[in-house]
Amino acid sequence: MVMPRTQTLVQLSAELVALLDQRAVHERRSRSDLIREAIEQYMDTDRQTQISRQIVAGYGRVPQCDDGLERWARRAASDLLAQESW
Repeated sequence: MVMPRTQTLVQLSAELVALLDQRAVHERRSRSDLIREAIEQYMDTDRQTQISRQIVAGYGRVPQCDDGLERWARRAASDLLAQESW
């Protein structure tokens, strides 16, 4: 599915344009394509960071509950140690 696009004006330094053009030639892509991909990656990284923060905050509010396994393991270890004849 082709999404409609809106043209926008972005001011870049001459150095950044030169680097962008070098990469566009090297990758045989347009400057617009490279800029579009860079923005998409930036936005995706930002979205992933926000999701990670929300997950961490959720575990802060509602810690992962003990499923009883740790308690069972401590009890089993304690029972085994008590049976030792030291």
